[in-house]
Amino acid sequence: MNHTIPEYTLNDGLKVPAIGFGTYSLKGEKGVKSIASAMDAGYRLIDTAYNYENEATVGKAIKQSSVSRADLLISSKLPGRYHAFEKAIVAIQESLYRADLDYYDLYLIHWPNPKQDMYVEAWQALIEAKKRGYIRSIGVSNFLPEHNERLIKETGVAPSLNQIELHPFFDQADQREKDSQHGIVNESWSPIGRGNDAVQDIVKDEQILRIAEAHGKTGTQVILRWHTQLGSIPIPKAGSLQHQQENIDIFDFELSDKEMEVISSYNREDGRLWNQDPSEYEEF
Repeated sequence: MNHTIPEYTLNDGLKVPAIGFGTYSLKGEKGVKSIASAMDAGYRLIDTAYNYENEATVGKAIKQSSVSRADLLISSKLPGRYHAFEKAIVAIQESLYRADLDYYDLYLIHWPNPKQDMYVEAWQALIEAKKRGYIRSIGVSNFLPEHNERLIKETGVAPSLNQIELHPFFDQADQREKDSQHGIVNESWSPIGRGNDAVQDIVKDEQILRIAEAHGKTGTQVILRWHTQLGSIPIPKAGSLQHQQENIDIFDFELSDKEMEVISSYNREDGRLWNQDPSEYEEF
């Protein structure tokens, strides 16, 4: 297994690995064991959120892991109900208390909630929280190009990272191009494309399996490698050590341009699998 994971340098200087570990729905004792196992398996970027209700689980896993806190990058997200400036500051403090951490390496606004029109104020709170030392790097999640452009125009501060739904059914080429123009790195949630509206299990698709066989890899590894070659950071979730190790073992091969095109050919005009269009969807 190749544990050498490439890194990205974000626009504020923070270095982050090219793959992370998603923790959505990992809770309680079982969740602690899974997350600690992932850290021990080589993951250093760990993704959680206030609304996942498992920040304490992540904090407990950090203590049980063999990995030093200084070697980890822990990311969480601000929920929509706390976009007002003072509420956001308190929510970030509460996030730290829940995880028993002195700081988060990354903190994101979870959704823009444009109908509420408070995301600029939330962004101003994240800027302040960074100044106070609560957060090392600030970013967003599910922000469309127009949302990011407004943040930059009104505050002069570009997000370091934008976590977006990204998978072969929805490759987000336009979003990725516009984010890159501002030095914003993308992170992929639901990277394997399993969701409410998934028309197929892509990792079992015949074309994907042919590519996987050519490299001596699995369909899942091929899809995750596609993400990294697009320049986006996938954050797959896996409960078992076997799958955790499999998902991270993707940096000892490279997909050809033709193979990349085959995987991208599954893209649909609106391939969102969760019916969550950030221009309309809101989460509190």
